Parts: sequence; C-alpha cells; structure tokens
Amino acid sequence: MIQDKVVIITGASSGIGEATARLLARRGARVVLGARREAQLQHVTQEITQAGGQATYRVTDVTRPEDNAALVDLAKTAFGGLDVVFLNAGIMPTAPLSALNTAEWQQAVDINVMGVLHGIAAALPTFTAQQRGQVIATSSVAGLKSYPGAGVYGGTKWFVRNLMEVLRLESAQEGTNIRTATIYPAAINTELLGGITHGASAQAMGALYRQYGISPDRIAQVVAFAIDQPEDTNVTEFTVGPTPQPW
Repeated sequence: MIQDKVVIITGASSGIGEATARLLARRGARVVLGARREAQLQHVTQEITQAGGQATYRVTDVTRPEDNAALVDLAKTAFGGLDVVFLNAGIMPTAPLSALNTAEWQQAVDINVMGVLHGIAAALPTFTAQQRGQVIATSSVAGLKSYPGAGVYGGTKWFVRNLMEVLRLESAQEGTNIRTATIYPAAINTELLGGITHGASAQAMGALYRQYGISPDRIAQVVAFAIDQPEDTNVTEFTVGPTPQPW
C-alpha cells in the first residue's frame, strides 16, 4: 500500500526523483523531498500541495551525513514517521579513463557511493527499531554491464548493486523486515547528461538519448510498484529501459 506512507526522495528536484514524488503524492503518499536546488524543490512541493498532495522539502547535500539525518528528522516531524527512503541522487560523469578527470572520479564516489551510504545510515536506526521499512536505490544498467567511458560511473553503480543486496540479506538474517529494491535504468531523459564535461562523450551520449530516451515517469511507476507490494513481499531488482535500445 502506498496510501499514507512517508517516503523520503533524494535527487527530488528534477528527473526521476521529481516524477516519483509527483506520482507517489497523487497516490496518497506523504513525500519528503531532498536536493541541492531550493527553487526547484519549492516549485515541486508547491505544485504537489496545490494538487491536494502532502509534501515537504529540505535542501540536502547527500554527501553530508548531517543533511541525510535532517531529512529523516523532517519526515518524523512533518508526517510522524518514516516508511521508505528512495536514494536517487546521483551524477553520471562519462569519459575514458585516459582523460584523467580525477576530480570527477572523487565527486562520483562522494555522491553515488557515500551519498547512498549516508542515506542508509540515516534511515536504518528507525527501520531497525520499528522492524520494518524499505530502501530503494537508483543504480544503472552500467551497474550490470561494463561500458567504455563508464569505468568510474559504472563502478559506483556496481557498488550500489552489491550494497543493496547485502542490506537485504542482512535484514533477513537479523529479522528487521527491511525491504530493498534496486533499479537499473537505461536511457531515461533526465538532467544527468548536462553533467558530462568530456566533449566526445557528451556528444555520443546525447545522440544515444535523443534516439532512445524515455520519460522518467517510467521509473516512477516502477518505484510505486515496489512500494505497493505487500509487506511480506520483496521485489529486489528492476532493469528498465527503452524497448528499442540494445542495452
């Protein structure tokens, strides 16, 4: 059931996060939005509430443990609890390793790896204490297959894949009933392409997405499906992409 569940969403100012916030709110969830851009967060939150949904937000840098903890506190203060965290914030630096974009490597690890870890660390005490909860994370098809240009990005997404599976296994062993779902999107039209600084890579990825890209609403529907399963049922992984894309 989605109705009345309290759901934290990171990366919620655009793309998959925004689409998910809007869909879940329409279906009765109480959504807590986190991202770095306040103007966009405020706009999405206002539109949700004007449409009759329940939403609040906090400017959030997922690389900061205290920001993740503050999102959990906001969920409890505003809506009385926490049921789901959707760890969706991420970047997609794409370039050959020979380009030596080492600053981007570090940024990718900080956001795509540590950001997910900080989100889990913030939510896990609550989920453990109440003996239920759900963690959903956005990985990538680059977390399932190796692609030239995605050595570092793909590595961060492989990490998410392993982390989420271990979280599921440990929860089962510990009896905490924490459900997990990992999503592996292919070409989804979001703002990720705008962060690619390597010229040839940006051009190639842009052409790929123009040919195949589909709406982030498609991923939002998958998130809703995962949340809507009975509490005794865990659907662990979803690989989602455009039908004609040979990913």
